[in-house]
Amino acid sequence: MHRPMEGVRILEVAQFTFVPAAGAVLADWGADIIKVEHAETGDAQRGLVRVLGLAAGKNGSSFAPIMEGPNRGKRSIGIALDKPEAKPILEELIKSSDVFLTNYLPSVAKKLGITLEDVRKINPDIIYVSGSGFGSEGPDADKGGYDSTAFWARGGSADGTTPDDADCVSFMPAGAYGDSIGGMTIAGGIAAALYGRKVTGEPSFVDVSLLAVGAWATQFNINLALLTGGPLPKVQKTTAAPGNPLTGNYRTSDRRWIQLSMLQPTRYWGEFATVIGREDLVDDKRFATMESMFENKDAATNIIADTLAQRTYDEWVVAFKDMKGQWAAVQDAWDLGNDEALIANGRIVDLIDAEGNPQKLVANPVKFDNAPVQITRAPGFAEHTDEILRELGLDDDGLIALKIAGAVT
Repeated sequence: MHRPMEGVRILEVAQFTFVPAAGAVLADWGADIIKVEHAETGDAQRGLVRVLGLAAGKNGSSFAPIMEGPNRGKRSIGIALDKPEAKPILEELIKSSDVFLTNYLPSVAKKLGITLEDVRKINPDIIYVSGSGFGSEGPDADKGGYDSTAFWARGGSADGTTPDDADCVSFMPAGAYGDSIGGMTIAGGIAAALYGRKVTGEPSFVDVSLLAVGAWATQFNINLALLTGGPLPKVQKTTAAPGNPLTGNYRTSDRRWIQLSMLQPTRYWGEFATVIGREDLVDDKRFATMESMFENKDAATNIIADTLAQRTYDEWVVAFKDMKGQWAAVQDAWDLGNDEALIANGRIVDLIDAEGNPQKLVANPVKFDNAPVQITRAPGFAEHTDEILRELGLDDDGLIALKIAGAVT
C-alpha cells in the first residue's frame, strides 16, 4: 500500500499555506480533499502576484507554485458560507467527511457556524482540526499570525539565526517556510487521529499552532535555556564546532560554499588532506591528535580555507563525491530542484498544468513502499463545484437555484 489515505475524505475550509499544506500532503497520500473557497474571491492566496519580492508565477501560465504546492491534488468548490442557502450544502459535505480542517479564527468560525460544536452537531464522529498562529487557548487564541511572525519571529528561529552584531534580524530562508513545516505536522496529527478513532471509536480535536511548531523546531535551545535559567549566549558568525576545523563552511573560488561536518576530525583528516591535494598534511603532527588539532585549529582552518578558495564549487563537489567524511554542498533552490538524491527518491515530481504543460513540484518527504508519488495540479477556483454538488445528489435545477442565490460559484 503506497496511498494509505485512500478512502479518507477531508473537508478543508482554509486558505494561504499553513493548513492547506496539510491537505496537500494528505492528497499525496491518497485522501480526497475538498477545498472550500470563498464563493467570490476564492482562497486569498490566489490574489498574491508577488512573494518575497518575486513574481508568484510567470507570464502566460496559470501555474503558480504558491498555489500549486499547498493545493495540488484537491478538488475546489466555491461556497458562500455566510448565506443561509449554502448551509445545507455545507452540512452534507460535513456528513460525508472524516476530517474537518480549518484555519479560520474562533470569532470567524463562530460567525460562519463552523466551530467544533457546530460541526460535531452535524457529524459527531468527525475529526476536527484547527491550525492557528498561537493555539486554540490563551490570550492570543483569536489573533492572526503568519509563519514570519508566529513561527519564525516568536518561535525563536529568527533570534537563533541572528548574530549578536547583526544590523538586522535574519529572515526566513524561503517563502512559506514555517507554513510548510507546520502543514507536515498537521498531516501527521490527522493520521494519528484517524488511527485513534479506528481503535477507540472516539474522534479527536486536533490543534496545531505555528508558535508550537516553531518552539518544537528550536526545542534544544528552549530546553537548555530553561535548564540554565536564562537566555543563551548569542550565536557567533561561525558554524564551526570549537577546535574542529573539519566542521563549518568554506568559500570556493566562485563564492559558493561547502559545508564540512566531520565530528571525528582525526579519523577523516588523512583522507580529507589527500582529497584536497595536500598530502603533505596527512602525517603532520600538528593535526595527529585531538589535543594537537585543537592547539593548531587556527592553522588548520586557514589551510582549509585557502585551499578550498583556489577551486570552484563544481570542482569541489566532484572531488568530494566519494569522500567518506561528512560534507555537503550549500545548495540553492535550483540546485535542490535538480538534486540527484531527491530525483532518485521521487521527491521531485512531474505533473501537467492546466494548460497541458509539464511542470515539477517538490513531493512531501514521506515515502510508502518505495512507490512513486503521483500528483495532479491544484484546482482552479471553484473548478469542481458542479461535480461535487452532483455527488451530493443535486440536479440541474438545484444547481441553478444555488448559483442564482449566490450560495455557490
